[in-house]
Amino acid sequence: MPVILRTAGLLVASNVFMTFAWYAHLKNLSDRPWFIAAIISWGIALFEYLLQVPANRIGYTALSLGQLKIMQEAITLIVFVPFAVLYMRQPLRLDFLWAALCICGAVFFVFRGQ
Repeated sequence: MPVILRTAGLLVASNVFMTFAWYAHLKNLSDRPWFIAAIISWGIALFEYLLQVPANRIGYTALSLGQLKIMQEAITLIVFVPFAVLYMRQPLRLDFLWAALCICGAVFFVFRGQ
């Protein structure tokens, strides 16, 4: 499997954990003290790091640091929008489209000539 696909797959999985660690406590633990939410979030984030670190190490064999970062940001948006709409019940906003277009522009500029 190509390096970029392995990297992207691991980053997608890590972003699912990251998104839940960062935001799910707003829905599920809002009645608990913040430090309880932080401890639970750290536990979830451990799994994110167990995927993200290998993803970046694999990706860095074929991609530049800037390319890895922009890939991460694009994947973050791809994971965040369904999470926000489906799990957190936030309305789908046109701003998500504009943000996605900006990220697509960043991806283009960082990967052109590759």
